[in-house]
Amino acid sequence: MIKSMTAFGRSETKLDNRAITVEIRSLNHRYRDIVVRLPRYLIALEDRIKKLIGARVFRGSIELTVDVKHDTESNIDLRLNVPLAESYYSLLKKLKEALKVEEPISLDTILAYEGIVSAENVEIDPDQFWDGLSLCIGEALDTVEEMKRTEGIALCKDLLERISGIEERLNKIREQSSSLSLMYYNRLKERVVKLAADVVKVDPNRLAQEAAFLADKSDISEEIVRLSSHLRQFRSIIDSEEPSGRPLNFLLQEMNRESNTIGSKIGDAELSQVVVGIKSELEKIREQVQNVE
Repeated sequence: MIKSMTAFGRSETKLDNRAITVEIRSLNHRYRDIVVRLPRYLIALEDRIKKLIGARVFRGSIELTVDVKHDTESNIDLRLNVPLAESYYSLLKKLKEALKVEEPISLDTILAYEGIVSAENVEIDPDQFWDGLSLCIGEALDTVEEMKRTEGIALCKDLLERISGIEERLNKIREQSSSLSLMYYNRLKERVVKLAADVVKVDPNRLAQEAAFLADKSDISEEIVRLSSHLRQFRSIIDSEEPSGRPLNFLLQEMNRESNTIGSKIGDAELSQVVVGIKSELEKIREQVQNVE
């Protein structure tokens, strides 16, 4: 069954004292384009994440975002710069003596200076994140997959209805094309008689030969057979579990080629309108197939 390329998935998990959120957005794209947005300390996992996504997504623009929030301050390392504090204290003592200030130098005064206390993130080993993060990504991909299949069911229904409409039109062309030879004969006879204007006698045998030649030149039986075959293949690809976006695009090109040839060969105004209807449906199908993975 076909799948849509448009989907969204979200998953959350906890690892130690950290809450991990993974969001995946999937949009239409001719090929596969994967963008991964990670905290700086997890950049080393980017290639592994892309491989994980690539094993399950075959077409589309995929954007994955990982957000990590810390439940506690256990990841913060507070550091005291004692030498710098001593330097400040020594300068303050000299200033106190120079200004003859009797107030004691408080700890708050020293701590107010920049650099005395610094807060730094504890270094995190990305490999320790991988098992929990990969499971979270897998759950988000499951949600994306489910949405793709749900959208794919609606797409499939629309495509099959349009394929059935094309088949009905093609059957009408097949049925009426059998009388095209007689139409060519009558049309040719009418033109010849008008041009001859009773001056030249019309040879019915030669007229029949010319009409047969014209009918053979305008024969569309092969195109009808090929287009019918393409329609059957289209149905088969839709029912397949394999990624079908690209094969359907290729098949649509072939179907358009056959319908154009049929339209150029048919000299009947009514059937020409039927061909226009076929081409219109093929264009609508082409627009829908752009969203098929």
